[in-house]
Amino acid sequence: MKNLSTILVLAVLITFCVTHVRSDASDHRYNDGDAVPLYANKVGPFHNPSETYRYFDLPFCSAGDVKEKREALGEVLNGDRLVSAPYKLEFRKEKDTEVACRRKLTKEEVAQFRTAVKKDYYFQMYYDDLPIWGFLGKVDKEGKTDPSEYKYFLYKHIQFEVMYNKDRVIEIGAKMDPHSVVDLTEDKDVDADFMYTVKWRETNIPFENRMDKYSQSSSLPHHLEIHWFSIINSCVTVLLLTGFLATILMRVLKNDFMKYAQDEEAADDQEETGWKYIHGDVFRFPKHKSLFAAAHGSGTQLFTLTIFIFMLALVGVFYPYNRGALFTALVVIYALTSGIAGYTATSFYCQLEGTNWVRNLLLTGCLFCGPLFLTFCFLNTVAIAYSATAALPFGTIVVIVLIWTLVTSPLLVLGGIAGKNSKAEFQAPCRTTKYPREIPPLPWYRTTIPQMAMAGFLPFSAIYIELYYIFASVWGHRIYTIYSILFIVFIILLIVTAFITVALTYFQLAAEDHEWWWRSFLCGGSTGLFIYGYCLYYYYARSDMSGFMQTSFFFGYMACICYGFFLMLGTVGFRAALLFVRHIYKSIKCE
Repeated sequence: MKNLSTILVLAVLITFCVTHVRSDASDHRYNDGDAVPLYANKVGPFHNPSETYRYFDLPFCSAGDVKEKREALGEVLNGDRLVSAPYKLEFRKEKDTEVACRRKLTKEEVAQFRTAVKKDYYFQMYYDDLPIWGFLGKVDKEGKTDPSEYKYFLYKHIQFEVMYNKDRVIEIGAKMDPHSVVDLTEDKDVDADFMYTVKWRETNIPFENRMDKYSQSSSLPHHLEIHWFSIINSCVTVLLLTGFLATILMRVLKNDFMKYAQDEEAADDQEETGWKYIHGDVFRFPKHKSLFAAAHGSGTQLFTLTIFIFMLALVGVFYPYNRGALFTALVVIYALTSGIAGYTATSFYCQLEGTNWVRNLLLTGCLFCGPLFLTFCFLNTVAIAYSATAALPFGTIVVIVLIWTLVTSPLLVLGGIAGKNSKAEFQAPCRTTKYPREIPPLPWYRTTIPQMAMAGFLPFSAIYIELYYIFASVWGHRIYTIYSILFIVFIILLIVTAFITVALTYFQLAAEDHEWWWRSFLCGGSTGLFIYGYCLYYYYARSDMSGFMQTSFFFGYMACICYGFFLMLGTVGFRAALLFVRHIYKSIKCE
């Protein structure tokens, strides 16, 4: 396993070096009058971040042939579709109310623009890889109570202000002229002259710091106060839980050990009680061992993937508007870590005395990818029906299938073969009896569902404040760059999950219930269910998302993410419980 992990780490580092050095990295130097690339990306309703369309799906006029920019895998997955914009912004060349193009809008095109303005459509462009945002138009509601009396206007004049330092572009801003508009209220043909103004200003900001403007927006003082409050809240939870567990481990278990030691001589005269009573059953292998091993393997892979993503984030790979970097990293690292899933699942399955390791390997490969693939097929079909940029082109789908076929599957098989040949045996400090003991009747609050609710609540309470900012970034337009704080919250999440699972496992064993394997996994992963519950709250109470496509994308992909959290945290919970159970049963004399 150590050699496999070393190979995978090297592979990820090599992939990082190859895929994250952008071919179009904007280290460009320009002379006066040089053409600086300006690309129009997409348009869409401001409150529906997944529902975006190509810029020229709306009847904008173009100054000439529209050229599409060649994009990387991550950019396509992100829904970016860059094309040449109708505006020409040469380096340090000022322009005053220049006409980019003229177009006579038909009644149908006016209605199309009016619908876009009514839905708060925005546009996004990139100038020398710096983002530009703006709204397409405005709705005049002043003094009007009836929506039928509203007036709709399309902005036709963009005012660009560009900052430069010597021969490099540092910053760009765009304002829409509120007085230069096209009236879209009535269905009639109108003439539209799309104009733009360009002003250049010199600045002392170095080129290396030009993205700081976007990074610092998520680390403003009032935001940082909330983030630190979140961490303090989480740390208090950890301290309370740690103290609680320390009480259990130092007092309750100590009393148990003393009691069992004193009862050794009288063992023949009195019946054992508590968790020692089930020492012959506690290491009895779980039901559905193939599924359990596959879930354990998939959870280990997702945990490894998360750690690698955090490593890349902390070294600054995912800076704001590094288009598609996160999606590229997710696809590549998931493919390269599939060997970990194969090795962990198969070796653990063989330790559980499983025989059909090939079926277990297939189950491991499909356990997470299967639901994700089905969700993708449905959502991609919805995006195609909407003609949205979220619909992946056929070529991109072929690339992903090739990655899965030529990288993910072979590494999964190699990991499985290595796991099968590892010949590791399950380390159980107590012998398992031939026949299982009957589990005594338990009160309702000791059953699986109430235990999962208790186990998921504490870890969720440690992260819920940070969840809002993550959701507002992923499903909104807020920028999130405080990865160090997010990593601290993630560590706290792991600690709380492990501790609460250990505590509930102890209580379960003390009640003479020896079926703790699946219970520890379900309790550890139950935080994923709480996160999905938070999705319902966020959608209806904290966002303005609407429409079938946006709703489908939000709940569909969040279901996959929460399922991934369930597998990952379930693995963490089970591993912590396994260490705890082995420790306490090593400390007593088992016959």
